[in-house]
Formats: sequence, C-alpha cells, structure tokens
Amino acid sequence: MTQTPLQAFLAPLAKLALKHPEIEAEVIWAKDGTWQAQDDEAEFLDGEEVPYYAEGLLLEGFHLHYQILSEADAPKLPVHIRLFFWQNGAPELPRPEADLTLLASGRWPA
Repeated sequence: MTQTPLQAFLAPLAKLALKHPEIEAEVIWAKDGTWQAQDDEAEFLDGEEVPYYAEGLLLEGFHLHYQILSEADAPKLPVHIRLFFWQNGAPELPRPEADLTLLASGRWPA
C-alpha cells in the first residue's frame, strides 16, 4: 500500500512510538508570537497517540515542526518529542535545553 506524503512524513514518529512505547510528546502552540506549552496533562501525548493527533491537525490546515530529543548522558536514546503547531506564521523555534540533544526533526509542510 502506497503512503501519502503526509503518512510518510509522520512515519518516523509512528516507528519511534513502536520502538520506544514509553516516550511522550509535549504539544506546544504558537500564540501571540511565542510558543506556549499547555500546563495540563492533556497536552502530553503517549507516543502511540502522536501520529494520529498530528495527522488530524495537519489535515485541518495546521503546520507542524517536531523535535525528537535525548538526554545528554544518553545521546542516542530518544526520551521526548516536542510538537510545535501553528497556523499563520511560526515564531522562531526554541533551541533544546543544554541537557537535551536534538536527534531528529521534521516540518510540515516542508
């Protein structure tokens, strides 16, 4: 079965969730020219929810930049995902904290 471009874009996140089921994703929204994470637990997704959640928003016309992060003491082990969503113009993306390493990222639309 042939993947759509959107499914191909989300495939690394789906594979990551299968390989590391304990991973969680933080949802961060562009609001008033800045990135704002929600404080409630509803905005943290289990890894398996990430591709479905993201696909729904992308189909509604949102844009996405994701970051897959590891901790500095285990730089090849992914421990966290950040999902940055926006509609009209994205603020500059923040750099990961000093104790985190960026393993991979992606942007839709590219």
